[in-house]
Amino acid sequence: MVELLPSILSADFAHLADEVKAAEAGGGTVIHFDVMDGHFVPNLTIGPPVLASLRKVTKLPIDCHMMIENPDEFVESFAEAGADWMSVHYEACPHLHRTLQLIRHHGMEPAVVINPATAVDLLIPALEMVHHVLVMSVNPGFGGQSFIPYSLNKIRRLRELREELGLNYRIEVDGGVAHDTIGLVVEAGADLLVAGSAVFSDGRAEQNAHELLQAAQLAAAESA
Repeated sequence: MVELLPSILSADFAHLADEVKAAEAGGGTVIHFDVMDGHFVPNLTIGPPVLASLRKVTKLPIDCHMMIENPDEFVESFAEAGADWMSVHYEACPHLHRTLQLIRHHGMEPAVVINPATAVDLLIPALEMVHHVLVMSVNPGFGGQSFIPYSLNKIRRLRELREELGLNYRIEVDGGVAHDTIGLVVEAGADLLVAGSAVFSDGRAEQNAHELLQAAQLAAAESA
């Protein structure tokens, strides 16, 4: 089953509750919450207080994407604020197993993320521990970037590994997911589809989410 994860990085923060409700009405089933520290990526975003406020206005799972150095230091605070899923970057975690265990210990679903230049096979030792793997199809740090086509090969490889190893992790993709790419990523094997600008950029979040999800579902049916 494919799911649409609206990314609030591109939402109007002056009307965040309304934006999230509109995206949910359009078929979004998980809210994607980007955390950036200005060190691991060249941008600063939001933290636990904003997540706690968002938790009050939606019952949807909140998918917390930690684009930060030393994510272990923040696991507890985001869990307490109401995060349901937490993904950490392979490139930022020298002790990845320990970090994933810590996330699980605090009641969240753990996931691992890879940047565009990171090989999928480096994740093999950790795949049995994760709820999902997030493939960055742009370089992390900013919304509105163009999709990197090679990401499709990485999604296909993750699908192959899932079958070979008998695992059930899900495959998430983030970056440049829009009307012209969503079918491609679904055909490659992704089933958690993060979309920011394509949902929130023009004040039509409900309609945009609905159209993106329809396109994804059609691609899934055709490739089944």
